[in-house]
Amino acid sequence: MDPHLLRTYVTVVRLGSFSEAARELGYTQSAVSQHIAALETDLALPLLTRRPVAPTPAGERLLEHAGALLLRLDAARADLDRFAAAPRATLDVAASPLALHARTLAALPATGVTLRAMPRERVPVAVATGEADAGLVDGVAAPSDPLLLPDVAPLAATGVAEEPLAVVLPTSHPLAGRTGLRLDDLVDARWLEAPTAGIPLDRLRAVHGGSAGRGFRTALRYEGGDPRTLAALAAAGHGLALLPLSVATDVPGATAVPLVAPRLVHRTELLLPAGAEAEPTGPVAEFTGRLGS
Repeated sequence: MDPHLLRTYVTVVRLGSFSEAARELGYTQSAVSQHIAALETDLALPLLTRRPVAPTPAGERLLEHAGALLLRLDAARADLDRFAAAPRATLDVAASPLALHARTLAALPATGVTLRAMPRERVPVAVATGEADAGLVDGVAAPSDPLLLPDVAPLAATGVAEEPLAVVLPTSHPLAGRTGLRLDDLVDARWLEAPTAGIPLDRLRAVHGGSAGRGFRTALRYEGGDPRTLAALAAAGHGLALLPLSVATDVPGATAVPLVAPRLVHRTELLLPAGAEAEPTGPVAEFTGRLGS
């Protein structure tokens, strides 16, 4: 299966148009049509309907594989490009918002840094494909356990910080006076869904198990990346939020009650391309050295 043809197919499906795909990829519309036809001939299956442009059932199945295949190819190219690349004088860091706390921010070099905040699932992809030299990613785990990261490419992950988690709720909430809270007691509560700025509710459902992973209903969805705004929404009574204790404290109108069961922590890990952690140079060495001290 020719990856160039596969990339064309994915672009056509994403844009829903042969002409738009041609414009984005820098091909003629005729060339795009030839790519799709060649791919369909190779697989001996129709992959697209033309009016409207949409994947067939076989095309849908191919899409399930295409993203991972193309990502692996991009990661392989980026990995090999590093062998010929000159040492960099700058540092590009991809980070999920909750990974940007006092320890990681203090480790950044004084100059030559580009820091990009992005959703946590994008951080490993950015490091694997060479978009970033290093990544900072956060998540929930049992104490001392590594994070469960997507298998996008060989990456070296090192834990750099762990801290307790706390439930953020209004000071007037009936549970605000507790010294600790159990996740089991909060399944039926109204929660804030914040995939980037907070702990995703899907993660709470997975940890809790329960009846087919139900519970943890979304009261309001926040699609921004500022954890303090999320905490302020909780203080205003729009729903509960689970945040690292350092972020959850000192929020006007809110109380942060530690999560005591199950035993979970907020963990931050440093991601580097596999092999890069052995002999880091320049700003990468300075950054990793500070984080390890």
